[in-house]
Amino acid sequence: RNRTILLEALPQMGLGRIAPPDGAFYIYADASEFTDDSLALCEALLRDTGVATAPGIDFDPVNGRRFIRFSFAVSTPLVQEAVRRIGPWFADRRIAGRTADTARL
Repeated sequence: RNRTILLEALPQMGLGRIAPPDGAFYIYADASEFTDDSLALCEALLRDTGVATAPGIDFDPVNGRRFIRFSFAVSTPLVQEAVRRIGPWFADRRIAGRTADTARL
């Protein structure tokens, strides 16, 4: 159920390019629409929403700067709350448009 919640919600947030989660408890999503600095994106997301994600750079030092990882190994209510928090956050950034200045994160 948690996997389905994220797979349905993330594309609506601009995170539609997702690596298949084939049996894992996480989703690896392309965040290049928002940043080319996944660490800065994850830090800003945590600071602003309280939702922790992992920067792709932790898993792929070459291309991971454009990806973030979402874990769904938590309760369903926590996944639903995370989606509720991060949805508007990503929507605000889609409206503002991506820039090379990660300070705006």
